[in-house]
Amino acid sequence: MASVNVTRPAQWNMVASERRFFFGMAIAIAVTVIFGFTLNAARMNWTFFELPPHVHLHAAAFFAWIMLYVVQNWVIVRGSITRHRQLGVLGAAIAVSMVVLGIVTTVAAVQQHRVPPFFPPGIFLALDVLGVIGFGILTAWAIALRKQAAWHKRLMLCGTILVMSPALGRILPMPLLGKFAPLAVFASMAVYVIAGMIFDLRLHGKIHPAYFWGGGVLAVTNVLVGPLGFSPPVQRLVERLAA
Repeated sequence: MASVNVTRPAQWNMVASERRFFFGMAIAIAVTVIFGFTLNAARMNWTFFELPPHVHLHAAAFFAWIMLYVVQNWVIVRGSITRHRQLGVLGAAIAVSMVVLGIVTTVAAVQQHRVPPFFPPGIFLALDVLGVIGFGILTAWAIALRKQAAWHKRLMLCGTILVMSPALGRILPMPLLGKFAPLAVFASMAVYVIAGMIFDLRLHGKIHPAYFWGGGVLAVTNVLVGPLGFSPPVQRLVERLAA
């Protein structure tokens, strides 16, 4: 009986530590994203208000996801499981809109010749589309495993990390990185995944397999950027879109 009384507080402490960690990661992601786009807005002298409506819808959906991700982790820290599940329905709808708007906005950027100068158009197209598809896969998987908290929270974290690339691209000195620019963005996102792995090792003594799958999706999407971006089919598609 005494051993049960000792074990339960220890388990509760581990659960509380995990919840605080994921809330902290959500805050770190939100700060990174807000900083990146605020920096970009300052560079543009706030002329982003003149961008087409679909760009603003895209930005609103992605910002809403980041803010909801913070709120979802906050309500979990407070123990509001029911509220977390209720907000999850809204999150699923936002995630679907993000995938659609992400692809539409990327294609439109190529059509309207608004590709950042440090990216070849094919690379830009492959990087953004693969990133948002990877986000969709991990988020859908996390939702499917919502009753398995350990998998759910880690896959959701990895999916959210994947949509950080536009913000990181606005923070990093991309023009100076040349052909290593996509690799630098990948390495920056990988830091957040590695932070989760290190936390698992310290708290549980092992890394949860969800991180290997989430990190694997992150790695695969980035490995495919070069071969796809420079492939003849994508190059022909870019030429048609930009014509």
